[in-house]
Order: sequence, then structure tokens, then C-alpha cells
Amino acid sequence: VGFVVLHVAGNLLVFQGADAMNAYAAFLKRDAAILWAVRSVLLVSVILHIWSALELTRAAYAARPVAYARKKSQAATLMSRTMRVGGVVLLAFIVFHLLHFTTGTIRPAGFSEKNVYENVVHSFAIPWVSAVYIVGMLALGLHLAHGTWAAFRTLGFARPGAMPARRRAAIAFGVIIWAGFTLIPVAVLAGLLT
Repeated sequence: VGFVVLHVAGNLLVFQGADAMNAYAAFLKRDAAILWAVRSVLLVSVILHIWSALELTRAAYAARPVAYARKKSQAATLMSRTMRVGGVVLLAFIVFHLLHFTTGTIRPAGFSEKNVYENVVHSFAIPWVSAVYIVGMLALGLHLAHGTWAAFRTLGFARPGAMPARRRAAIAFGVIIWAGFTLIPVAVLAGLLT
């Protein structure tokens, strides 16, 4: 969650122009040891998160090996119902994103190691690239909203029950992160960033 907050804050520098965005990108790459330490922590976290999700799914299927004849959600939210599919979409998006903006392996609009601003603007000017990012960010927003809500209960900070204030805060957090990331491709498509 902390990484995502810092990532969206850094990405929003694109609205301050090429110099701010490119300086931020250069800052991130300045110390290779710190960069790779952070990447390692993120990679281990993602692997553990996927493993936990698979274990939780396996336990759920083991608890109910025969599907319901008619499934009717009583308390599930859109956020909770989309966790598995959204997680797969998010994983695919992360792989695409790393190959696109980190390694430059996927180059729909060229790639420059030094001009990140240009990479962003030229890529998001292509509608299908913007669509991939917007869908990915929708999955991220839903995933974060449910995850932050569930974290309160999992970590023991909230007792079972509706806890509407915490749920609203988690939803607001998911919407803010989604909006922050989504604003960039939308602004490029609208011609506000060139």
C-alpha cells in the first residue's frame, strides 16, 4: 500500500512537466543498491501475496467442494467478489507495466531510458495502451479498497461487523488511488499533456 501511494504521487509529477518527471525518474535510478533492495522487497511481497491468495482459494474450495446450486450473495461487495479475477488482471497488468515502462521490452510508441515523460505521453496517446492502464487501475482500486478494509479486521483493529466508517475510508482510498493513476492516460488522451 505504501509503495502504491508513493508510486501514484511520483507519477503525478507528469503534470509538472518533462523536467520534473524525468528528474524523479533519475532520482529513482540514482542508487542501484537501494533500487534493487526495494525491488526485492516488492517481489517477495508479491510472491507471498499470490501464495496467500492461492492458499485462501484452496481452503475455500476445500471447505465447500460442491458448488451451490444457486449462489446468492448476501453481504459480499463488488470489491470482495472481484478479488480473484481482479488479482489475475492485476498480475497480468503488472507484468505488462514492467515490460512497458521499466524494461522497454514492449514499445508501442518507442522507449527512451532518459525521457520518461516522453515515454508516458507517447504511449498513452495510443488508445489501446491507455485502455490497458485504465482497466489495470480499476482492478487495482477495487483490490486496494477491499484489501485495506479487510486488513483492519485481519490485523485485529476492527471487530467483525459493518464498521461503515472504515469501509467508506477504504473505498475512498481505492477511488483516490484509481483516480490518481487513471488521470494520467485520460489527460493524455484529452490532449492536456503533450
